[in-house]
Amino acid sequence: MYETLLLKQSDIKELSDMKEIIEYVETAYSVDANRKVQMPSKMYLFFNKYEGDLRIMPCFIRGLDQAGVKNVNVHTRNTKEYNLPTVMGLIELVDPKTGFPLAVMDGTWITNMRTGAAGGVATKYLARKDSKVLGLVGAGMQALTQLMAIKEVIDIEEVKVSCRTCNHREAFAKMIRDKYGLNARAVETIQEAVQGSDVISSTTPSRVPIIKRSWVDDGTHINAMGADAPGKQELESHLIEKSKIFIDCWDQASHSGEINIPVREGTIRKSDIKGRIGEIVNGDKPGRESDTEITVFDSTGLAVQDIVTAWNIWEKAVSKGVGLKINFLE
Repeated sequence: MYETLLLKQSDIKELSDMKEIIEYVETAYSVDANRKVQMPSKMYLFFNKYEGDLRIMPCFIRGLDQAGVKNVNVHTRNTKEYNLPTVMGLIELVDPKTGFPLAVMDGTWITNMRTGAAGGVATKYLARKDSKVLGLVGAGMQALTQLMAIKEVIDIEEVKVSCRTCNHREAFAKMIRDKYGLNARAVETIQEAVQGSDVISSTTPSRVPIIKRSWVDDGTHINAMGADAPGKQELESHLIEKSKIFIDCWDQASHSGEINIPVREGTIRKSDIKGRIGEIVNGDKPGRESDTEITVFDSTGLAVQDIVTAWNIWEKAVSKGVGLKINFLE
């Protein structure tokens, strides 16, 4: 009998491990760079009235014989007005041989974890090896998974947390101290979070630049994670122009990533991009070449990250008997 496995978020959390997901995301970037992936750019539906959008992200990984699609939303008013996460998603895994739905699963936690893992992979390959200080600009779920991943790839001695709400940043810093045993403190301004940090992860929905070149020390690595739609930008254009830029996908980054506005303005061209992160993982192109370079990873999120991660979690669920089986064809 053909049955589809249903996995809810609690199932996926039970089966998720950040160290493993960093490996899954590295694999995803690698097969993408090796051109073993059929993956159209994200397709968007915009719900401007509700300050939200829906993204459709299909993927077929020929090298691994894995396929699926993720639907994911971003609604900025959800937390305050509806007590819902800003980001929610569903993933369907599809058997490439028959098209049968092997699994339908929560994509919210997978999205959070694989996005954090992306920052971890970029930090592993692009940050200075002696990096110790992490600056977090933003203190939401994405900031948490950035921390979870980055602490796996560098030895963090200090974490500085910045966000608009004093109580939130104080509580976030306390959670880091209590849960992870790291020296974390809340700072009042973004400038304080940025100055003196070896690695910066920005995870805000800002539509105006909030990080200035003059605040960023030479040798810093920046994970620019927040810009995920046209018009969003966290780093001032002058900072981007003076950095070595690495991306996950040109079509997505130029349309809706951190570089989308500088590209539109004509100050950044495709030739200015030093490489895709998968090319760095595979050793096809150099990453950081000196301890004085500022490196920027413009992460837009790829369906291949979701499908590789979800496929591995599905296989673990099957082997452990986790989840609910249903026959949609009945």
